[in-house]
Amino acid sequence: MNKLNILPPSPEKPSPGKAVGAGRFPSWLHRKLPQGGEIFRTNKILAKHGLSTVCEEAKCPNRLECYSKRTATFLALGKSCTRNCGFCDIDFSKTPRAPQADEPNRIALSVKDLGLKHVVITMVARDDLPDQGASHIAAIVRAVRQENPDTTVELLTSDFSGHPWLLDIILKEKPEIFNHNIETVRSLTGRIRHKAQYDRSLSVLRIAKQSGQALYVKSGMMLGFGEQEEEVKETIRDLFDAGCDVITLGQYLQASQRKLRVKEFVTPEQFKAFEEYGLSLGVRHMYSGPFVRSSYNANLFVPGKQAIVST
Repeated sequence: MNKLNILPPSPEKPSPGKAVGAGRFPSWLHRKLPQGGEIFRTNKILAKHGLSTVCEEAKCPNRLECYSKRTATFLALGKSCTRNCGFCDIDFSKTPRAPQADEPNRIALSVKDLGLKHVVITMVARDDLPDQGASHIAAIVRAVRQENPDTTVELLTSDFSGHPWLLDIILKEKPEIFNHNIETVRSLTGRIRHKAQYDRSLSVLRIAKQSGQALYVKSGMMLGFGEQEEEVKETIRDLFDAGCDVITLGQYLQASQRKLRVKEFVTPEQFKAFEEYGLSLGVRHMYSGPFVRSSYNANLFVPGKQAIVST
């Protein structure tokens, strides 16, 4: 874990059912880091095409595991985001660089070189652009499909300020999975997310579901900010009511000193309980565990595939 620059939490008093580390990680967050040539080959392909990944920019703890499987989540529209969320370590800028016109083609060629059967494309928020980057994301989908006709596409997007006409630009490309993360519970949204709104995110997911353009609608949240159990359940219910087919829950880990501190380490048992709760409501797929991230093992939740996972 230390090699990935993830910081331990500040000392906190434990709460029932949850373990809190006093400067160290609990046992369930320790695991061996993968090694091997595939990690280097994945890095080489990404470098060859000059691409960014959210794995790298956001310091994801699963980066080496995913790279060892020759997979990565592409980060489109640059490395700088126009929103400065308290949890995310991606660089903030009010005036990021203009989108690169050849990025769609470079992503498409990387997908081909990596041999991906399912690709996840995410984006920084680009509130500075007239269409907030929607047409650029649509162009990426078209390029990927032209170069890789058998590859399924998952889009993990911003909220596009809730504008239906901007969402329509990318939904018309009919991604197999449309993903927009709600990130946290209602009461903590203002502190954790910059500009984003809880109800707006629900509206985005509802619009995507009602459009019928995506086969699955997906969302996720992080735990460990101090949210209460009933608040997590409320959010799962809200996501289900908005039409989510897939919901992910994972442990928040502080990526740098500038980011919000971890308040709690949620136990694997509690993650399992939340998973069972979501399934009891009728959520098609719940993926819940300490290392789960929105795009982690995303290929296992492609419509028509059997979702058998271990967290």
